[in-house]
Amino acid sequence: MAVIVGFICAVVATPLAAVVARRLGFVDAPGRLKVQEDPVPYLGGIAVFAALAGPVAAERPLLLLPIGLALVLGLIDDHGGASAATRLILAAGVGVVAALVLPVHGFVDVLVTVALVVGMLNAINLLDGLDGLASGVSVMAAIGFAFVAEGEFRVLALALAGSLLGFLVWNRPPARIYLGDAGSYLIGTVLAMLLVASLVEGDSLAQSSGAVLFVAVPVADTAVAIVRRFRARRPLLQGDRGHIYDQLVDRGWESLAVVAVFISAQGALVALGIAIGGLAAGIAISVTAVVMVMLATFSVLTFTTPGTWKA
Repeated sequence: MAVIVGFICAVVATPLAAVVARRLGFVDAPGRLKVQEDPVPYLGGIAVFAALAGPVAAERPLLLLPIGLALVLGLIDDHGGASAATRLILAAGVGVVAALVLPVHGFVDVLVTVALVVGMLNAINLLDGLDGLASGVSVMAAIGFAFVAEGEFRVLALALAGSLLGFLVWNRPPARIYLGDAGSYLIGTVLAMLLVASLVEGDSLAQSSGAVLFVAVPVADTAVAIVRRFRARRPLLQGDRGHIYDQLVDRGWESLAVVAVFISAQGALVALGIAIGGLAAGIAISVTAVVMVMLATFSVLTFTTPGTWKA
């Protein structure tokens, strides 16, 4: 029911959010860092939140607190933005609130939760550069967490999957609405919360290890962005058109093909992560580590060489 309710609500709420966005001026105009040819409204995050709120509230309303705060932080950025330092502090605050509603214990667990929320929040935001890309990849991640999570966290994962599938009806290429920072921050926060819950409450160490692969694609893209900007001596938080998906488009790939490859890659990693959950703990950790290292190495070596991306 969480999937069905999330899907139906998102299908209905998304075009309404687009109308509101246009009237309030939340419209993404074409520009140097924009690939669209026409202005596109970007309050899709509100529709996603509205769609998943019902099932989650029915199971455990407190889980909506950090998710709602992430949405508000994104709306601030969508409206005009805050400084990088302010954004980082506020994102860390979202992580602290997430730690308060998650089953974490001890200072180290809180630090890990804050780091994951800040990291995933930014990772999904960086991934949101092509129609349907961030939402499609996140659907795969949510499905993976739904397989391994229990109780309210399974409901959260299913609600996110259903909401994003409904949103994709309108966000698929050519997109009629974007997630905006509000949507990407919301999704990143939910995925971070699900990952923390999987690490803390997983049935086994192997299952917790495999869950890391559920977010491997956005993590790899973010790693490439960090290394590439560092090597180019550019600010790490400055936007550009050198992401993996940007480079593939610049090399002649169709945008739809790039999105399909990213979603398929995340789907394959989710399947592998679920399979790893059935292995012995030591083997599972080793396999997960090897896969992550191989993915990071391939991505960094292939997409961070100077001259392979446009300024």
